[in-house]
Amino acid sequence: MNGMKSKLSVTGGLVFLGISILFSSCSITTAISELKNDQDAPNSSRFEMITPNESNIIIFDTVTGEYWRKFIEPNEGPTNWEMQESPVSGSN
Repeated sequence: MNGMKSKLSVTGGLVFLGISILFSSCSITTAISELKNDQDAPNSSRFEMITPNESNIIIFDTVTGEYWRKFIEPNEGPTNWEMQESPVSGSN
């Protein structure tokens, strides 16, 4: 009878360990997927379009600080985009 209790306690311990591992893996998977979703969100607003006046359009990359400017003269067709140096980043 004593041997039977020992086997039951070992079996119960293994079941508890298995349930704990299963619960932990589900928790870790959920945390990783939430972290991935949080990292994707900032990229959705990575670029900003700025129109300081009716002749200039600026596309600003909020991650790298680079921006592209396009000058459109009134009553004329579009011109080419030019990549500009960022006024924010400087060599220190």
